[in-house]
Amino acid sequence: MRAMYSKIVLAGVLLASMPMAHAFSDSEAREAIIQLRQQVRDLTESSQRASIQLSSRIDQLEQEVARIRGQLEELGRPTSGAPSGLSSSSEKGANAAEQSAFDGGLEFFRKSEFKEASASLGAFLTLYPNSPLVPTAMFYQGSSSYALKDFKTAMTQLQAMAKQFPDHARAPDALLVVAGSQFELNNRTGSKATLQKIIKDYPKTPAAETAAKRLKLLS
Repeated sequence: MRAMYSKIVLAGVLLASMPMAHAFSDSEAREAIIQLRQQVRDLTESSQRASIQLSSRIDQLEQEVARIRGQLEELGRPTSGAPSGLSSSSEKGANAAEQSAFDGGLEFFRKSEFKEASASLGAFLTLYPNSPLVPTAMFYQGSSSYALKDFKTAMTQLQAMAKQFPDHARAPDALLVVAGSQFELNNRTGSKATLQKIIKDYPKTPAAETAAKRLKLLS
């Protein structure tokens, strides 16, 4: 693009200097001017076409990035259904107080009150570190951080959950949100590696199918 611009400028300088060129006859000078003007027009048109093509390409890339981001953001949104549908039926608190504390945090999440959900679930994890509801609470706390666009915190929380409870039903989902967080932080290499881990460690799961689709978008 700079080369084209330089040629246009040079042609303009030559045009401006033509009246001073006594070495040419009038007819030769007029012909030279006509040729230079045509060159200027050709260069200008080429430059405009290149600019339009570049602008179009940039628009396409921006749209693709927005589409990928939109799809990845779906991973951090709450699932539909009643609170009991968000966790396994086998996961119950040891007592009514423990269950109530967990349900309260989950209710904030369902209402998209993610700041409150994160704080409530964090309090639950502090009060009941040995609860069977811990992995699910960690998952939704991390998902709350993702929804709040605190991607570094979400990544740390959900990586810890998946590492501590690799066999939990929410572990592959946690890694999907980790991959989404890495993408948001412009860590495409890390995001692809996490998606590949899901496919390898959790084959034949919905998370693995989703991971495969994300990998195609990131390729």
